[in-house]
Amino acid sequence: MGILIWLVVGGICGWLASLIMRTDAQQGIILNVIVGIVGAVIAGLLFGGGLNDAITIETFLYSLLGAIILLAIVNLIRRGSVR
Repeated sequence: MGILIWLVVGGICGWLASLIMRTDAQQGIILNVIVGIVGAVIAGLLFGGGLNDAITIETFLYSLLGAIILLAIVNLIRRGSVR
């Protein structure tokens, strides 16, 4: 059940990050989920969280920040500029 919750939270974080970075029209829901999950992993590495931590507002915001950082890096590589 924990993996399913992480997928849902990752999808929400990825979707919110794509709205913030204005890349929502370019990506589908699958890529949003992937960006959210990878962003959560990046945030866990940067801020010291893990998959076994409970989902709180703090961990949600860290995951959102990780997804935004990941999208900024992807935009920089793909276009040469961060939106």
